[in-house]
Amino acid sequence: MSELDALLLGIIQGLTEFLPVSSSGHLELGKAILGDTSLPSESLLFTVVVHFATALSTIVIYRKDILDILKGLFQFKWNDDLKFSLKIILSMIPAAVVGVLFDEEIEALFNGNILFVGFMLIVTALLLWLADKAKDTNKNVSFPNALTIGISQAIAILPGISRSGATISTAVLLGIDKTKAARFSFLMVVPLILGKIAKDIMSGDITTTSSNNLVLIIGFISAFVAGLVACTWMIKLVKNSKLSYFAIYCLVVGLIAIGVAYFQ
Repeated sequence: MSELDALLLGIIQGLTEFLPVSSSGHLELGKAILGDTSLPSESLLFTVVVHFATALSTIVIYRKDILDILKGLFQFKWNDDLKFSLKIILSMIPAAVVGVLFDEEIEALFNGNILFVGFMLIVTALLLWLADKAKDTNKNVSFPNALTIGISQAIAILPGISRSGATISTAVLLGIDKTKAARFSFLMVVPLILGKIAKDIMSGDITTTSSNNLVLIIGFISAFVAGLVACTWMIKLVKNSKLSYFAIYCLVVGLIAIGVAYFQ
């Protein structure tokens, strides 16, 4: 992987982690377009690095909320902070269960299967279109809501299904306030990203002996900066009901990916 490839893939990861267009799907498409020929262990190391960068960008933007969540867990008082913390934990369970039980099956999908990615991007487009048409309300996230949003996050493990798109769309369709939906969506993913990174590191599948440190640094910085921009931008877009633009984008990219897969 060249330095330019690392820069482009880092930007793709940083933008698409928060914008509702599927970061995993775009990374697969990006690798296919750029002809990523790196060894699986090297590619996995790069993926871990850029995912950590986007998790860090979320922590920076929502640092106050994350501190409130941690305080809520250790106050041991049945207040709003503790309730919100428990809702975040509840939302993580479906994705954690799917990740543990179906790890090998999921990994098999991340192998340049752009046809599958194309169809899943169309599913993402449909979710975004439905959410954009939903009525705006002021509901908070309830415990049943948190579990339902968590299930949508578990489904979004599939490449091409946008995690932020699926979780925010689900929340909005449940009648939750759009700003609160975006906040909950971004906060609930941080522990899962960090957990996945820890799992990948402990798996022993990652090697650093032949890795290009400059490539990793460029990928990390570009993903972190792009993540800061995209997260801030996405909060405003959700609040102003601009999801239909991303629905059109996902539909177009999905159809292109399907066409490319068929005519390869």
